[in-house]
Amino acid sequence: MIMRAVSQDSLGGPEVLRVVEVDRPEPGISEVLVRVHAAGVNPTDLWHRATGGLLGETPVRLGWDVSGVVEAVGLGVTMFRPGDEVFGMPRLPQPAGTYAEYVTSPARHLARKPAALSHVEAAALPLAALTAYQSLVDTAGVRPGQRVLVHAAAGGVGHLAVQIAKAHGAHVVGTARAAKHAFVRGLGADEVVDYTRVDFASAVRDVDIVIDTVGGDYGPRSLRTLRPGGIVVSLASPAEARLAVEARDRGVRAGFTIVEPDHAGMKAIAALVEGGQLRPEVDVVLPLDQVARAHEIAQTGRTTGKIVLTVVD
Repeated sequence: MIMRAVSQDSLGGPEVLRVVEVDRPEPGISEVLVRVHAAGVNPTDLWHRATGGLLGETPVRLGWDVSGVVEAVGLGVTMFRPGDEVFGMPRLPQPAGTYAEYVTSPARHLARKPAALSHVEAAALPLAALTAYQSLVDTAGVRPGQRVLVHAAAGGVGHLAVQIAKAHGAHVVGTARAAKHAFVRGLGADEVVDYTRVDFASAVRDVDIVIDTVGGDYGPRSLRTLRPGGIVVSLASPAEARLAVEARDRGVRAGFTIVEPDHAGMKAIAALVEGGQLRPEVDVVLPLDQVARAHEIAQTGRTTGKIVLTVVD
């Protein structure tokens, strides 16, 4: 069978993306075939489109966020059956190719889609929510009463990190432009700092956990906000050797983390959604054939929440 999918024959800007017809995949052992209803767009997609990244040589098939319906199951799959609504982040850092009408995924890289969410909303969650959850819960061990600083708190990862930290009882400080302060407070943030007018490193003190989604000098500056034993979790750059040394000299910690497929994490995220503690903000929704436009908008870095591609109406 033939399906539509986004591919690129060369590396470059959004203009290299095009919708092509390819053979529909079949699920292997312990895999499911998902009819894709919606696919999220993430910053890593842009990086891979431009550089090839971890996907190697062209043609490159982008996308890791998916929400859809199980079409078929492979040998040994007992968790799902055809007709189940699922969402998740298959295979990262290996290619998944969720910008397509169908995608295969290891069964344990998915979870049941929360009934409270549409497929568009569910597709906005996996990579960004898992990044926030793994950083806060698994890496930093967030606890009730701790102070958490979330940079770019209105962004894709940031707006979910604010909600997850609040759900775990933390006092949350977010950085954002003034125009987005009401949105960030609406997520549950206790304080919001306008990073364009105030040096957050001077304005914020006694922080236990910093989630740095920006990179650059934000890591070193964030160290100044930490209380002894605190941690900066960097999501933007793997060049953390110097930062770790500086952190150690200050009696704090710093490290870089990469999100991983995580069935237990997806179930925890779904539970937060069902409990009314987590909801994605979807800023832009475009059909699959406007994928280049979606990437153009993503490159501005000015979206509030997520961009999602629809595949099935």
